[in-house]
Amino acid sequence: MKHVAILGGGPAGAFAAARLAAAGIEATLIDEKLAWEKPCGGGVTYKACERYPFLFENSIPKQVMAEASIAAPRAGMVSFKLRHPMVIYSRRELNGLLIDRARQAGVRVERARVLSAGRRAGAWHIETSAGPHTADFCVLALGARNPLRELGTQLRPADTVMAMAYHVAGTAERVDIEFLSGLDGYVWVFPRHDHISYGIGGKGEPSARLRARLEDWMRSKRISFEGAPFHAHLLPSLAPEAWKQNRLEGEGWFAAGDAGGLVDPITGEGIYFALRSGEVAAECIADGTYGRPGHYTRRLAEEFTADLAYGSSLGARLGSHMSAAAAVSVQWMRRSPAFSGIMQDLISGAQPYLDLKSRLVREMAPAGLGSLFRTGSISLRMVGRILGYQS
Repeated sequence: MKHVAILGGGPAGAFAAARLAAAGIEATLIDEKLAWEKPCGGGVTYKACERYPFLFENSIPKQVMAEASIAAPRAGMVSFKLRHPMVIYSRRELNGLLIDRARQAGVRVERARVLSAGRRAGAWHIETSAGPHTADFCVLALGARNPLRELGTQLRPADTVMAMAYHVAGTAERVDIEFLSGLDGYVWVFPRHDHISYGIGGKGEPSARLRARLEDWMRSKRISFEGAPFHAHLLPSLAPEAWKQNRLEGEGWFAAGDAGGLVDPITGEGIYFALRSGEVAAECIADGTYGRPGHYTRRLAEEFTADLAYGSSLGARLGSHMSAAAAVSVQWMRRSPAFSGIMQDLISGAQPYLDLKSRLVREMAPAGLGSLFRTGSISLRMVGRILGYQS
């Protein structure tokens, strides 16, 4: 492999580029914005920090949060100490960190908009706002708004979620998550080093309605957003059927991060999956297995996409019942340290969805949770079926 073009400079693209350069492969990273802000909370999970210690061990401004809360209608709020602290960045600063690491590894970084990319005679011909490029291989990391529709995942409206946030000056002592009635999503409060991200993510609602929900919620908490920067962005949230036909590779290209739909369909977390997919793409290119059709896709399935697909099926069953499931979870987190531990591991990325049912059965039987799901209210029985606690 002589030259790889990485299209997109977010976490997936920047990390893939750095790994390629470290393996001695010439890499050019092309991105229109490079480090830029996003509405997402910017939380980096324990799972990500454990695998990539540099996310914690650096001088970039960040917040390390050791406390969180979850709230739901008719259940109130439960707060708890995080067994695994969460690191929160501004997305501009996190992207800046990753791009700087790519430059230091020897990556050529070009700020330009990708206009088109086509493969002819075994080579990629890429047109950008700064001029043409040629490459032997492409890593596609242009995010959910990928303009190269013939490459990467094919997102339908049902496979996306809108995220939006106001960034308000101030500080807070914990991460807050609140579920709202009828919303397939949640409101978040993520403290960053110099402001707080008050945001909302929701599926199946018009953007204007979602923004109104967020603003109504902020008013109810007496949080002023007048003059605060507002950010909105489309994120992947693949429906169960989309995972079955998700397009992650083709002749001479791999898709990584959001361009491959690699986001947790329930929590919305995507940073770990962006980094790891970028790394796996680089490994497949460096070790020569890029020439085996389906090899990259199979590696990701073995690591996490099969689990995310199963999580998507759980999320689809939750849908508008999300707040009811959250209410049950809040109640049981108060009652059961074991259940609280399960929820914390879901938040930190340490609990796979595929193993969730067996862990619930194993750890919650002594607490009588199964009996409660079977004999309790209609809402409780519904949540028990969704979680897989009973057939």
